[in-house]
Amino acid sequence: MMGCKGSSGTGVRYKLTLATGLLECLCFAGVVFGWASLVFVLKTDGYFSDLCINATDASGELGTDCSLQDENFSLFFPVASFMNNFLTLPNGFFYDHFGTMATRFLAIFLYTTGTLIVALSNKALSILLFPALSIVAVGGILFLMTNMQVGNLFGYHRSTIITVYNGAFDSSSVIFLIIKVLYERGVSLRSSFLFLSACNLIHLLRTLFLMPKSHIPYPIPDDYKYGMSCAKSHSYNVEQYEAERGPSSDRGRGVADEPLETDTLQLTDNSEQDSFRSCVLSWFFLWHLIWLSVMQLRHYFFIGTLNPMLNRLANQDPDIVSDYTNAFAFTQFCGVLCAPWNGLLMDRHKRKPLDPGVSEQEADLRSSVLSLLLTSLQCLLFSICASIPFLPLQYVTFILQVLNRSFLYGGNAAFISIAFPARHFGKLYGLAMSLSAVVSLLQYPCFALNKVLGGDPFCVNIILTVLTLLAFIHPVYVFLHCRELAKQRENPQSILEASIQETSMY
Repeated sequence: MMGCKGSSGTGVRYKLTLATGLLECLCFAGVVFGWASLVFVLKTDGYFSDLCINATDASGELGTDCSLQDENFSLFFPVASFMNNFLTLPNGFFYDHFGTMATRFLAIFLYTTGTLIVALSNKALSILLFPALSIVAVGGILFLMTNMQVGNLFGYHRSTIITVYNGAFDSSSVIFLIIKVLYERGVSLRSSFLFLSACNLIHLLRTLFLMPKSHIPYPIPDDYKYGMSCAKSHSYNVEQYEAERGPSSDRGRGVADEPLETDTLQLTDNSEQDSFRSCVLSWFFLWHLIWLSVMQLRHYFFIGTLNPMLNRLANQDPDIVSDYTNAFAFTQFCGVLCAPWNGLLMDRHKRKPLDPGVSEQEADLRSSVLSLLLTSLQCLLFSICASIPFLPLQYVTFILQVLNRSFLYGGNAAFISIAFPARHFGKLYGLAMSLSAVVSLLQYPCFALNKVLGGDPFCVNIILTVLTLLAFIHPVYVFLHCRELAKQRENPQSILEASIQETSMY
């Protein structure tokens, strides 16, 4: 079963790696995005309760003003989400340079440390939540990063698996809802986080037996083995493997017709145009970064202000707010069900023969246009619904939010794996997430403006809705790029110009 029985054993190991990776992302990787559920537990346990003051309301009755406590809690998610994304850049370099095993050891250390700090914290040490949740977030994104390469084991379904893993990452926010429900039934916050910490033994075993020491190459060599087993494991260096395959190698599709030399990835392999710097300075990367950043900012502002927004729309009724928070957390779990749709859109051409002269990368890019466009449209609709101050409509907002979020992050990783060389995936993925994290700092002026406007987020929501229109530039640019390649291919005399045009992408 563990690689000792030829192709049958290898197939079982591939499937076991896929299933356990899905479980890992679903139960651990993105738990911090369930912050709205954890806030209820922390408030009940008295975290930052010293910031609540006695105050007299408009009717003259004495009550408690906990607005400062709410403001402090509102800072947690922006800080954790920023650290989650910004540190993906150094983590991407670490992953590309040191490989999967070292990166996962780092992830296990960070995740264990973060969950233990939360477990040992109390209301007197409320400030510990800031570093603890940030560390948990960074460890979780490392689990996701090392798992996305599992898609390389299943060539025809590569993009689908990448998007499924990202959907599972989003759905793991339901874990904090489970902690909230267990807390209401007598299970302490400390016990729940000690259990999460103990589960790191599972991550360790999976790292040793079901993950490679270096990276999973694409396409998979016939004799490829990984993990500890009775057979000798093969360690592949992605850059060396791509160099040995050469520029004319087909990307695992078995196509009879040789693609034109206008294929970017094949044209530029092992050349200066294929360098990390040229990828970063490409138009593809720029528009993709804008596409990711504006939509991520919209999601972060929505999640960060969800609790006060629900309080405002529910007239401070805690039971109604709790019901809507539970509904939001439940819809987040459905992210893993939404994500495969995006992957299937991007992989829909895989089993069809390529047209003469069309490279696999060009076919993948052409297939990604619909995914990029639908993701942008979903975000626009989600933003419009979130801007309308009508409480029952928020159920629709929750559905659109989780659908768009699963498409956004799965499409982000899948597009980077399609448009750029595999040896730069970790660095480019990390850079995109880091730069988008810098853009997400615009949450703070948005929060400040929201406070100036008396806590009514309507104007800020309208601004962010207009900003999301920038996301439509990316799919339009990719579509025009693919159409230009098709036009040049129809004119044999313009092959040279096509090569120059394709090279300019980098």
